[in-house]
This record gives sequence, C-alpha cells and structure tokens, in this order.
Amino acid sequence: MKSRTSIALAAGCAAGLGVVSLSHAASAEQQEQCPNTEILGNPLVYFPYPPGLIPPDLCSEVRRVQREGDVIFKEALAEWRALPSPVLDGQPPVLEGVGYQAVALLGKLENYDRSMSVGKDVACSFCHMPYVGFTGPIPSIDLGPVAMPGSMHFRWGKRKPQSYTYSPYFPRLQYNKVLKAFFGGNFWDSRSTGYKLGSPDAEQAQHPPVDPDEHGFPDTACIAYRLSHAEYRPLFELVWGDGSLDIKWPPDTEAICSTPEGAAVFNGSRNTLHQHMTGSSWGTPPSDEIAMPVALKSDDRAKANNVFDHWGQALNAFEASANVSAFSSKFDAFLAGTYTLTADEQAGYDLFRGKGNCNSCHLDARGTALKSDQTDTSSAPGGAPLFTCFGSANEGLPRNPVIPFYYETKPDAFNYTPNPAGFGFKDLGVGLFLRSLSGNNPNTDWISYAPSVDGQMQVSSARNAAMTPPACPNFQRAFFHNGYVKSLKELVHFYNTRDVFAYPVQSGHCPPRTIEKVTCWPEPEVKNNIDMTTGNLGLTDHEEDLIVIFLGTLTDGFTTPYPDADKYAGNCLPPTALSPPPPPVSAAPFPLDLTPPPL
Repeated sequence: MKSRTSIALAAGCAAGLGVVSLSHAASAEQQEQCPNTEILGNPLVYFPYPPGLIPPDLCSEVRRVQREGDVIFKEALAEWRALPSPVLDGQPPVLEGVGYQAVALLGKLENYDRSMSVGKDVACSFCHMPYVGFTGPIPSIDLGPVAMPGSMHFRWGKRKPQSYTYSPYFPRLQYNKVLKAFFGGNFWDSRSTGYKLGSPDAEQAQHPPVDPDEHGFPDTACIAYRLSHAEYRPLFELVWGDGSLDIKWPPDTEAICSTPEGAAVFNGSRNTLHQHMTGSSWGTPPSDEIAMPVALKSDDRAKANNVFDHWGQALNAFEASANVSAFSSKFDAFLAGTYTLTADEQAGYDLFRGKGNCNSCHLDARGTALKSDQTDTSSAPGGAPLFTCFGSANEGLPRNPVIPFYYETKPDAFNYTPNPAGFGFKDLGVGLFLRSLSGNNPNTDWISYAPSVDGQMQVSSARNAAMTPPACPNFQRAFFHNGYVKSLKELVHFYNTRDVFAYPVQSGHCPPRTIEKVTCWPEPEVKNNIDMTTGNLGLTDHEEDLIVIFLGTLTDGFTTPYPDADKYAGNCLPPTALSPPPPPVSAAPFPLDLTPPPL
C-alpha cells in the first residue's frame, strides 16, 4: 500500500494551493478571480478545453448555485430543529409520528450539504436543483457543454444530469426474456441496479460521491467521515441509531478525503472505463488497498459501509417525498376531476397518445390510437401514471461534440486523465454498463446482452420535463442524455423528423441550404439498435406545438406550490441572450468507434 505519509503530503499541498477546490476556504481569493487568466494560468486548474467551449460565466454561476443550495440547507436545518421529539416505540421499533419527516429531512440535508465532496464545494444539489425538476441548474451550461463540472475543477462528466423526480419509483433492473429488453435501474445507462439495497434510487445516490468527475471522494468511507463531523449528525443517529457514526478514524483520514479520486498517490483511478481506455487490466477487480485507502479496522469498515448504505436510503426517502416527487401537476388534477384541460392541452394529449406515439414509451396508462381511423377505448388510469416504461431506447441522437469530456485527454495535476480516448469514446449507454465500462455489472448473465442494447439510454419520466423557475419561463434547458436538444419543441421535432431530414454528417457539418435541428439531423452516435417507433411521425408544425403544450401539464406545482421552486437567483433572459453557444468544433477528430474488449 502507498505510504500514509505520501498521501498526507499530497493532500496537504493540494489544500494549500487550492487544487482540490477553487471555491472553499483555502482558495477563496482565487475563486473570486475565476475565470480570469490568473486562474486559468494556474497549472493546478485542469483546463484542456479549446477557446469558447466553457461558458464565460461558469464561476459566477457555480457560486450562484452554491448560494442557493446553502439557503435551502439552512432552511432544512431549521426544519430539523423544529421537528417534535420522536418516540421510538413498537416491535420493530418505529419513530412514531415523525419518522417519515425525520428520514426525508435527513436526505434533504445530505442533498444540500457541500461538505459531501472532496473540496467541500459540491453538494448533490449542485447538479439537481428543484426549480428545474432536479436536473442541471445553469442555463449557459445547458446551452453549451451540458454536463456539469465536479469538485475537482474543472473535470466534467460525460452526460447531462438526470432528473431526480420520480426516480424512486423505478424498479430493480431486470432482463425480460420474452420482450428481450431491460427494465428498471437508475442512471441513463441503468448502472444503479438496486441489486443490494433493493432500491436503484438509493444505490444511485452512492455513485456520485466516489465518481472522479463529480464529488471525487477516493473512498466511500469519506461520506461517513464527513457525516460524523456534520452539524446534523444527531439527526443521522436518531434515524439510524446511537453510535452509528462512532468510528475510530486514522489520523490521515482528512488528508485522504481531501485528495480527489484518480490521484496518482492512489495508484490511479478505479474507474473501469478509464482502465480500458488506458490499456489497464480490464475487468480485473482492484485490490482492497487501492479501493479503500482509509485504513479502517474491519469493524469500523463495516460501520462505514452501513453509513454509506444509510446515506443512500435517506436520499431515497427525500426523493420519494413530496419535496421532489409531488404528483401536483395539472394532469394530476385532471385525473382527479378538479381541472379541465384546455382545448390545446387536450389536443396535445390526444396527439401524445395517438399520432405522436409518445405514450408507447412514456406510458400514461391509456391505449394508443396511431391512425385517424382508430379509436382509443381504454379506460382512464386508476392511479397516477409515471410517464415512463422504465425501459431504455436508442433514439439515434447525434454525438454532441461540445461536451467537455471529449477534450479531457491530458493528465491533470494529480496525473489523472478522465478520457484518454478523446473523440474515440462512443457512449454505448446500457451496453457500456453491461461491459462494466461505466459502472460494475453485478450479474454475469447480462454480459452477453450488451451488443443488443448498445446505444440505449433510460426512458426518463416525462413529468417535469417542462419545469422552469416560476419567474423565468424562458429558462434554458437541455434534453436527452447528451443535451443535444435544447428545447421541448426541438425534442418533439426530432422525434417527428429524425429520419426525414437524416444526413450522414457530424454536428456542425450539415449541408448547405439546410439548418441543423430544423431540416438536418446529423447521423446517430450509435447506429445499431435504433428505436424505429419514431423518426417519421408526419406531425405538422402546429401539432408539434400542441404536444409541447400538453407536456406543460405534467409540471408539478399546480395543486400545491412545489417546494423550493422559488430559489432561483439568476438572470431571467431569453435563451439566446444568456451566452452564445460554442462554435462548431469543425477541427475535432471523429474516429467513431470505441471497440469494446472481447466478452
């Protein structure tokens, strides 16, 4: 194992020079200067990106989202302190009366706690804010690079953050041999399977803390360590038991938990995608010494593991609560008989479950009438439909060349290279996961199915797809896993005309006299397994608009105010005024295949 001294020295240098974080105490002065040349000229800031790719307002927007999250965090602390003292009673013991609130409040505090990252600067909420349905909250990022930067500035992920809303309702990942399809799981590639905790949503919460491009912890025990020092530690112990955080921490724990995952001092990253692309021993499990650099004794390691599971379970409770998954939309009121859809909303709904064929994947619990001579005779849903089939599909999205991940081909200050393949990386979605290249596949029976699901991404709930801050209806959002589509109108137009205006080009290279995303759709990033139920729907421009209007009825906050939807503190300008989109990367190389290793 690497010596404890070397780890401590590496972390000490990092903290002193502000490399772990540009937004915490050790680097507050540098943070205020960002993105001036003084910061970008700092070799400890990772910036391999071409000019124009990263939005110029990045640092000010990061600080805005941090401030917004801090406001909600302080409100949650006050809610906790106002919670009546619970009574633990019964067999099995239950926190009578306030148990639901206690667990959900714990999850809310975890969600907005910035200390749960290597630089103490990135909370879960940084990529998932309530006023946009718990997805990415920075308009200039949605307009441009789509993915979000992590705690190690400026490593970026490879996909758009998914929405939290209704994610707790996704079942454990299973393969249906009759339908020959996977259903369930969380994440775009379904890599959070639920195999251990029984809840994909709870297990989803365990991935970002140790992702080198997100929270960046090098050890899951760092979550327990930071929770043991959290202001709300008494609430955690109330929910999960006295002494649950009583762990004997080695003296170098803080140094380890302040050094980002992927650092050379840890022998590089455990990320298997990184191992494959750098020629490491693909598929070989890492040693415990590398996987768990915090040197805990076995009983303390077991406690830390339990804390990490409880971390995910509390976040799941928060996301399943009305704080996140509220069922408070116009459509819910329509189902309850307390709201009548307008003529345009009803026409859009008829198209959604008819000519547009939207509900073949975004299920509304009704039948589908695809042709004008068909009549839907199905009954109204008896419950609250989730507008997803829990499955996955390859919709034929073009590659989005402005995602910063493609340019992360050089090592950072910790000698970690996020994407050695550059544009050779192809996002195979579920197929990537089944090959254990974007998370570890816990079921060997599934490996053989990888080629049949290459390119497939999870069918998200259509609920809250139209949510924007109440005062900012023109808030810029992005859609699909790579954010290539920038509005719901573009999304519906893509489904409608993908195959009508298909061209064998990459983004930024549409032929003359065509307009990308209007009369030209570049070729799919992954050309096999494409879903052919859409692509040439024959919708008119007005019919596309009607479907967009209907999607607005799925936005929560109609019957009751949506919690914390008013916390947006940024500018409310039309999307085109926010920040110019990055120029097409015409010189970018496009070796289109990342050939997976043999199975």
